[in-house]
Amino acid sequence: MNELTAVADTICRTTELGVTISGAGIDAADRTHLFCDPLAPDDRCPDCGEPGVFRDRVDRELVDVPTFAYPTRLHVRVPRYRCVNPGCAREVYRARIDSIAAPRSQVTTRTTRWILQRLIGDKMSVAAVARALGLSWDTVNTIAAEAARRLAYDGSRLDTVRVIGLDEHKWKHVRGHGDSGWVTVIVDLTALVDGTGPARLLDMVPGRSKKVLADWLADRDDTFRHRVKTVALDGFAGYRTAAHQELPGARTVMDPFHVVHLAAAKLTTCRQRIQQATTGRRGHKDDPLYKIGRILLTRAHLLTEKQQVRLQAGLSAHDSHVAVEVTWQLYQKLIAAYANKNRRQGKIAMYKIVKSIRAGVPKELPELAQLGRSLWSLRAQILAYFDTGVSNGPVEAINGRLEHLRGIALGFRNLNHYILRSLMHSGQLEIPTHAL
Repeated sequence: MNELTAVADTICRTTELGVTISGAGIDAADRTHLFCDPLAPDDRCPDCGEPGVFRDRVDRELVDVPTFAYPTRLHVRVPRYRCVNPGCAREVYRARIDSIAAPRSQVTTRTTRWILQRLIGDKMSVAAVARALGLSWDTVNTIAAEAARRLAYDGSRLDTVRVIGLDEHKWKHVRGHGDSGWVTVIVDLTALVDGTGPARLLDMVPGRSKKVLADWLADRDDTFRHRVKTVALDGFAGYRTAAHQELPGARTVMDPFHVVHLAAAKLTTCRQRIQQATTGRRGHKDDPLYKIGRILLTRAHLLTEKQQVRLQAGLSAHDSHVAVEVTWQLYQKLIAAYANKNRRQGKIAMYKIVKSIRAGVPKELPELAQLGRSLWSLRAQILAYFDTGVSNGPVEAINGRLEHLRGIALGFRNLNHYILRSLMHSGQLEIPTHAL
């Protein structure tokens, strides 16, 4: 019998829980039942700490990891003891089995870890995990959410953070809800900058404003705020102001994508204005400027010969098109500055571009003048990219993955649940799960 018990313990790996199998069975629902005894029960009284006298045993049923793909129930015969200390008010108590399961928990400790590993590592749905364990969806979701919350908000996750990225994210597309459908996404870019790993989601905070970010940063300790040296963000002034306020030692970096996007928007506005002024309409398929709308936004060296011919024909079709051509040339110079492999040369080129349109732009080029004022006010954040190389692109990538997560789930109603699921999905909690 001892040999059979050893084999059963090895197959079911029950010894890692601190129990040994004494019997087994299968019920009508195809669930495996394992009857176990603790290997080293703690007989000390929880109040006085004195050893007690054995009284009897009680059965505690726990959900364990599946055995050969079948739901498993662990029946632990927990010893009960009688306290013999006359000065202790407690008479009878159970042996502590914290290594097997937490107090009042209905699952073993390794089951909680197994649930998170399936949801985080294997990207299984809550429903699939619930079926494998023979539990309800609500039970599995509650266990996963509580465990993920402990991992995600463990202070040690912030110990290595030196570079963060910020962005806004729309989690609930419902009209008339204002900013209630938005969250501020905070991403750790440190490992990506160091070349040791990908970016990871740190947290998501309801709302999108200076106060939202400032409050989150203020809730962190001084060590964290002094350790963060670089903050990547878009053009939103609220995030920039909050970062300067709460992270005075950090350098803010405006992402190249948003700078180029800002220039592209002004180029499109200029084209539309000239189109309306010369033709009196928004655009027709045969209108010269309408035909080159997309070509204008493409990098010059990527254009085919046919596209180059069409571009030149569109720009030279009317004298008024010179405004579009000038704006397009500056747009291409911006892209070329970012593409320069020598960051110092790229920084110098970018500064010259921004300075050239800071002031004195002809009144016939209002879009270029507006762009110049905007870029000059943001010049410190724009030029910081060439010194740090930090981009907000990984933050946008995580935003995209969260959109995909919401699509798979067909939307979320509860924001707290959505944040926890997002942290499980993109917060890199795989390694911490082994510590559960």
